[in-house]
Amino acid sequence: MPFASSRSNRRSAAYLSSTILLAAAALGAGCAGTGPQAPGSFYSWSEPLSGTPGKLLRQAPLEAAASLPEAGEQIRVLYSSTDGVSGSGVVPVSGAIFFPKTLRPAGGWPIVAWAHGTTGVGDACAPSRNARSSRDRDYLNAWLREGFVVVATDYQGLGTPGPHPYLHTRAQAYSTLDAVRAALTLPGVANQVVLVGQSQGGGAVFGSAGIAPGYAPDVKLLGSVATGTPYLGVDAPDVPRDLDRVSPQIAYAMYATVTARLVRPDFDPAGVFLPAAMPALQASAEACVGPMFRRLTQEARTARNSYQPDAAKRLRGVVGPVTGYPTLKLAQPVFMGIGEKDVDVPAAIQQALVRDACKAGSRVQAHVYPGLDHSGTVNASLKDSLPFVRDLLAGKSVATTCSQP
Repeated sequence: MPFASSRSNRRSAAYLSSTILLAAAALGAGCAGTGPQAPGSFYSWSEPLSGTPGKLLRQAPLEAAASLPEAGEQIRVLYSSTDGVSGSGVVPVSGAIFFPKTLRPAGGWPIVAWAHGTTGVGDACAPSRNARSSRDRDYLNAWLREGFVVVATDYQGLGTPGPHPYLHTRAQAYSTLDAVRAALTLPGVANQVVLVGQSQGGGAVFGSAGIAPGYAPDVKLLGSVATGTPYLGVDAPDVPRDLDRVSPQIAYAMYATVTARLVRPDFDPAGVFLPAAMPALQASAEACVGPMFRRLTQEARTARNSYQPDAAKRLRGVVGPVTGYPTLKLAQPVFMGIGEKDVDVPAAIQQALVRDACKAGSRVQAHVYPGLDHSGTVNASLKDSLPFVRDLLAGKSVATTCSQP
């Protein structure tokens, strides 16, 4: 069932055109994309799956290359989750859980449920199979030092049979929330949960917070932290368009097209991409962000030599309904970090989400970071997001910026 209304879909046209097709998509490569580090057999589950989602199916120690320095015990996990594409049935989803080195509190360590940025849609792109980027290592290590268990989903279809339903709000939310449920079956983990995500993961966090009351009322959600958050429900401001600029970010439109085939198997990618770009599109089903960027750069892919004239219209007709948020009124407070110089998800788009969420009744604390881009905002925001989360844990009210003009 689509989350976005028809009015919302119409309003999303400009943003989808400028973001999905012109490289301001919800990106932020969260892992090195160096290929599988773990046996593929770990990610295969042949036994019947049924019953309540969030069941821990399998666990194994993480290899050193995929580990975090500030973690004590760290494990790769396979767990059950509701199929976010169909909305019913249970599928296996992979991820990782990192335990802090800090002394375990009497009630157990609280949880940071980490939702990662774009890595690709093929199995080899699963973060649990790869070394994390230096940015994400620094960021997640900070939460570990703070005394949180970090529960990091790969999302449905990454690692496990896919492809991953890229940017699908429901699929991302189910994967995130069911990873928490699986972690709560382990000793020493407290049911005190903060959702934290970047870029694609920022959207996953915002969507998860909206879905949680109805889908996972057993998860005691305290609040959310999101940076670089996409918003497909508004008209985008004018974005300068250089149709002849070499743009490796065309990879994101290719991932979105794979997503479109999941929603509508009869969707014809030839309506989005020109024949010359079709080999790269086919490769995107397996290639992770880094290799795709290199390929598209070597091919000198531009908007003019890659896209059909009506590409945006055709793609948004399929992707739009599944990438919206189910509600803008969140039950718990949300922190939003916005880079002033963000060109991947333009600051004006993120500020529009803040504005609309405030109007809907959400308690939003928004921070704009001057001079910082999409990636630079992640760790810079910790100086504000850590105090925000400390207040949540302490049961204190958090400041909101909603009343500010």
